[in-house]
Amino acid sequence: MKGTMDDDELKNLKIDKVIDTRGTAYPVPLLETRKSMAEVPKGAILEVISYDPNTNDDIPIWANKAGHEYLGTIDFTGYCGIFVRNGGW
Repeated sequence: MKGTMDDDELKNLKIDKVIDTRGTAYPVPLLETRKSMAEVPKGAILEVISYDPNTNDDIPIWANKAGHEYLGTIDFTGYCGIFVRNGGW
Protein backbone atom coordinates (compact mmCIF):
# COMPACT_ATOMS: atom_id res chain seq x y z
CA MET A 1 0.00 0.00 0.00
CA LYS A 2 1.46 3.34 -1.05
CA GLY A 3 1.68 6.06 1.58
CA THR A 4 1.30 9.76 1.03
CA MET A 5 4.97 10.67 1.67
CA ASP A 6 8.31 9.66 0.18
CA ASP A 7 11.29 8.43 2.23
CA ASP A 8 12.85 11.87 2.64
CA GLU A 9 9.62 13.36 3.93
CA LEU A 10 9.13 10.45 6.33
CA LYS A 11 12.68 10.79 7.68
CA ASN A 12 12.03 14.46 8.48
CA LEU A 13 8.76 13.98 10.36
CA LYS A 14 8.46 14.95 14.02
CA ILE A 15 7.59 11.61 15.56
CA ASP A 16 5.45 11.77 18.70
CA LYS A 17 5.81 8.13 19.70
CA VAL A 18 7.91 5.19 18.50
CA ILE A 19 7.05 1.59 19.22
CA ASP A 20 9.58 -1.12 18.50
CA THR A 21 7.86 -4.42 17.79
CA ARG A 22 10.93 -6.25 16.48
CA GLY A 23 11.07 -9.67 18.05
CA THR A 24 7.31 -10.11 17.79
CA ALA A 25 5.09 -11.53 15.09
CA TYR A 26 1.48 -11.16 14.00
CA PRO A 27 -0.75 -10.07 15.66
CA VAL A 28 1.43 -8.34 18.28
CA PRO A 29 2.66 -5.40 16.12
CA LEU A 30 -0.92 -4.53 15.14
CA LEU A 31 -2.18 -4.86 18.72
CA GLU A 32 0.65 -2.68 20.03
CA THR A 33 -0.06 -0.09 17.32
CA ARG A 34 -3.76 0.06 18.24
CA LYS A 35 -2.90 0.42 21.94
CA SER A 36 -0.29 3.13 21.31
CA MET A 37 -2.54 5.09 18.96
CA ALA A 38 -5.10 5.36 21.76
CA GLU A 39 -2.40 6.94 23.94
CA VAL A 40 -1.42 9.80 21.61
CA PRO A 41 -3.47 12.89 20.75
CA LYS A 42 -5.24 13.51 17.46
CA GLY A 43 -2.72 14.58 14.83
CA ALA A 44 0.20 12.83 16.56
CA ILE A 45 2.50 10.68 14.45
CA LEU A 46 3.34 7.14 15.47
CA GLU A 47 6.27 5.18 14.05
CA VAL A 48 6.06 1.41 14.26
CA ILE A 49 9.35 -0.46 13.89
CA SER A 50 8.91 -4.06 12.79
CA TYR A 51 10.48 -6.87 10.86
CA ASP A 52 7.33 -8.96 10.60
CA PRO A 53 6.34 -8.84 6.90
CA ASN A 54 2.63 -9.02 7.78
CA THR A 55 2.93 -5.69 9.58
CA ASN A 56 3.67 -3.89 6.31
CA ASP A 57 0.21 -4.85 5.08
CA ASP A 58 -1.78 -4.99 8.32
CA ILE A 59 -1.06 -1.56 9.78
CA PRO A 60 -1.84 0.51 6.65
CA ILE A 61 -5.12 -1.40 6.13
CA TRP A 62 -6.08 -1.03 9.80
CA ALA A 63 -5.11 2.67 9.86
CA ASN A 64 -7.29 3.52 6.88
CA LYS A 65 -10.27 1.55 8.25
CA ALA A 66 -9.86 3.13 11.70
CA GLY A 67 -9.79 6.71 10.41
CA HIS A 68 -6.05 7.27 10.78
CA GLU A 69 -3.71 8.38 8.01
CA TYR A 70 -1.09 5.93 6.79
CA LEU A 71 1.83 8.16 5.76
CA GLY A 72 4.23 5.56 4.39
CA THR A 73 6.88 2.97 5.13
CA ILE A 74 10.65 3.16 5.03
CA ASP A 75 12.48 -0.11 4.39
CA PHE A 76 15.70 -0.41 6.34
CA THR A 77 18.08 -3.38 6.36
CA GLY A 78 16.22 -6.11 8.23
CA TYR A 79 13.25 -4.05 9.40
CA CYS A 80 10.89 -1.25 8.42
CA GLY A 81 9.45 1.91 9.92
CA ILE A 82 5.72 2.42 9.36
CA PHE A 83 4.31 5.92 9.93
CA VAL A 84 0.71 6.67 10.89
CA ARG A 85 -0.99 9.96 11.89
CA ASN A 86 -3.73 9.71 14.49
CA GLY A 87 -6.99 10.74 12.90
CA GLY A 88 -8.85 10.74 16.20
CA TRP A 89 -12.09 8.93 16.89
